[in-house]
Amino acid sequence: MSFNQKKRFIAGAVCPKCSEMDKIMVYNKEGQDYRECVSCGFSDEMHFKQQVRELDTRVNKTEEEKQADVQVLQFPPLDK
Repeated sequence: MSFNQKKRFIAGAVCPKCSEMDKIMVYNKEGQDYRECVSCGFSDEMHFKQQVRELDTRVNKTEEEKQADVQVLQFPPLDK
């Protein structure tokens, strides 16, 4: 996630230092994302975790993948 250079307030964000709500603004400076509290002056660099691949489930499979998982068994007829 990357923010633009224009400083923006984040609704509902709480400052980790002074615990004031709605006082945090975020911005991008030289390719790094920062957050800053306008109430107490707290500032730090934000680090975002890398996106991890979503686990495969029956819900997020395509129809082709579902069909590839279907196994058809054919039994020989019973002799009487």
